[in-house]
Amino acid sequence: MRLTRPASRTMSEHTEATRGRLRRLNLIMFLPLLAAVGALLVATDARTWWHVMVLSLGVVAALVAFVRWAARDISRVALPCLVITAAVWLLGALVLDSRMAFYGLSIVGSLAVPQLPRHRGAAVLGLTAYVAAVGAARLLITQEDVSGVLIGYVIVPAGVTAVLTGLMFPNQRFYGLVAELEEARQREAELAVIRERMRFASDLHDIQGHTLHVVKLKITLAQKLVHSDAERAEQELREIHALVSDTITQTKELAYAQRRLNLSAELENAKNLFEAAGIRVRVDREAEVDAHAGELLGQVLRETTTNILRHAQAEQVRITLSESGIAIVNDGVPEAPLPELRGLATLKERVVGNGGELTVEQEDGRFLTAAAFPHGRSEAAR
Repeated sequence: MRLTRPASRTMSEHTEATRGRLRRLNLIMFLPLLAAVGALLVATDARTWWHVMVLSLGVVAALVAFVRWAARDISRVALPCLVITAAVWLLGALVLDSRMAFYGLSIVGSLAVPQLPRHRGAAVLGLTAYVAAVGAARLLITQEDVSGVLIGYVIVPAGVTAVLTGLMFPNQRFYGLVAELEEARQREAELAVIRERMRFASDLHDIQGHTLHVVKLKITLAQKLVHSDAERAEQELREIHALVSDTITQTKELAYAQRRLNLSAELENAKNLFEAAGIRVRVDREAEVDAHAGELLGQVLRETTTNILRHAQAEQVRITLSESGIAIVNDGVPEAPLPELRGLATLKERVVGNGGELTVEQEDGRFLTAAAFPHGRSEAAR
């Protein structure tokens, strides 16, 4: 089933919001760690203030690249950061006697190479070869032990760079899968709303389809009786009038969510809709719901379910049932003014009119919808 443009736009916004949360999580978790490791390596390898400046330049370039990578915008800084960190490694290996000067290059390379549209394998080999070649060039200017130079300046730097870059490929795929799962969840939510609309259409068909068929038969009968049995024809016309009036009433009740509902059926339907959309559901029954309040509470549950699927990015929903009340709490509420919820506004009028209370609250990313009849029994369902 093809989604409309507004639905597709909403799905993209939700997906981008998920990616934004992952980016913030990356910055919070890894940026301080990368900075601390870089500072430790500079303090260990630097012998003069000039050494500190050069090695710090490589660390800063790595941090800038990481920040832009987390913002999905590394392409703008990839080349200058690679040039800077490559130069730092060259100076570190050949001039500063720093075995850890490759740190910045390994970070920037591992972030930039997986973002390339093609030839990524060749880029990994080229990056690793450069790190190894610079380390090997130290053999030309030093009298140190060959095995020590090979291990400290060739094998370890090239191996670390290759491993870090290789690990970023499945990492990138992981974030792609997260985005795909979010899109799938939003698609399921939209489909759940569509299924709810189809159920409404089915209810409308049940009401009016049957009535129209009966009216057709009665009109045909009245036409036959109008000359032979006028009294019977008049009776048929009165029945037609009553039937049409009753159908109008039922249609209005359906349109304003006032048709009789079964709370248990609505609860099962809500659970199925939420689970289909990838939302965890917890149901707490503190007591059996009062039969007279059940119908209105079922209407509140149905309307709230639709609102959650359409307006929230919920991951969890908790439904609590008491003897004469229901409370639905969901997370995933955006930090923005709520859209106008006309269905709940209409229900609030009826709940209040029957001696009940309907509460709607938004706080700290959570949304509460609660309906209760404090005095026990409601006459709403009578």
